[in-house]
Amino acid sequence: MEALSPFELDVARLLVETLHLEHLQPKDLQPEDPLFGEGLGLDSIDALELALAISKAYGFQLRSEDKENRRIFASLRALSQHIAQQRTR
Repeated sequence: MEALSPFELDVARLLVETLHLEHLQPKDLQPEDPLFGEGLGLDSIDALELALAISKAYGFQLRSEDKENRRIFASLRALSQHIAQQRTR
């Protein structure tokens, strides 16, 4: 089990709290596990909710038409890295 970086843990907390994933603890998420499909099983509505929470927490918007969304939302690590690069807060 790979440990999360402190920032990945922050993003994991945001994900768990935003999507009301009470059955999960942020520290138990694996950084490379997929967020959609076989991984956490998130769907497009979850992605929209998460994008709104990221906008409020980190000061930038994820756009639904962005061709990079599949890569950005591939895993907790990919999402965390994208937020770290784009955030204004």
